Amino acid sequence: MDEGRPTPLLPMSNRFDLSDLRLFLHIVESGSITAGAARAHMALASASARIRNMEDALGAALLERGRRGVRTTDAGRALAHHARMMGRQMEQLRDELGQYAQGLKGHIRLLCNTSAMTEFLPEVLATFLARHPHTDIELEEKLSYEVVQAVVDGVADVGIIADSTDSGPLQTFPFRQDHLVAVLARKHPLARRKSVAFGELLGEDFVGLSGDSALQQHLAGHAARAGKRLQYRVRLRSFDGICRMVEQQVGVAVIPETAAHACADHMDIRVLPLADAWARRQLLICVRGLDGLPGHTRELIQALQAHSHRPPKGPPQPSSSNNGKRQ
Repeated sequence: MDEGRPTPLLPMSNRFDLSDLRLFLHIVESGSITAGAARAHMALASASARIRNMEDALGAALLERGRRGVRTTDAGRALAHHARMMGRQMEQLRDELGQYAQGLKGHIRLLCNTSAMTEFLPEVLATFLARHPHTDIELEEKLSYEVVQAVVDGVADVGIIADSTDSGPLQTFPFRQDHLVAVLARKHPLARRKSVAFGELLGEDFVGLSGDSALQQHLAGHAARAGKRLQYRVRLRSFDGICRMVEQQVGVAVIPETAAHACADHMDIRVLPLADAWARRQLLICVRGLDGLPGHTRELIQALQAHSHRPPKGPPQPSSSNNGKRQ
């Protein structure tokens, strides 16, 4: 099969419906028929039958089934490509007809890293959603390189990444500065320092976020490159909880600067800049291209850009180039 010329789907248009295509994309994105069926709110048996019917209609296998999930065949990749194109066309159709069809909602899938998710997006998204009652946003946390791949593949509409990540063919726009800092109890031996290197903390017990957060994966990656592994005493669901544990001398933490200074205002902790260049980052908005986006998605990007002009909270940090490779 010539990858530059995907198989046209027009002859099959009377055999597949939009729910079939959405189900297929859910399966491709999750790598599992079971997970894809759950995302589509469909019984596993029904989802499996739909995929078999699609394969029968096409006359070719769409998925390679294995013990660890499924992978797309060449035909499956062609179908996914066209299904995403149809999804974008439907979004543009909804946008253009929005002034005539009351209650017809637009949908934006936005992927971002931990700092953007917790520190910068809640305020701007709340304002945007209040002004756009017919638009929904699906927000998900990922590592920056995963965000780039999802936007390139058309799985996500908009991404927010760190500038240390290769954005490939995507268009990027400045969003916010995102510095990572160390948080220590005031009685900690390093607390009197003006800054601290991440490597100096690797022998300490850590307090971190619970779950598989993008920030914890990012820090684990830098620790691994130093030949170390982070040792967590406790994991919590919020930066406020993390700082309270640090205040009680349970361990040290590395969190976004804005969250750290907000906690330092009412906790007995010290916030130290990390000396590592990768800890001083610029967040970027990334998209495939503005021209192909529906109006409500372009308006979200404008709202994010307007938010980027706000000064960061906390004392200013010296600027530095970012030589990190991930997040």
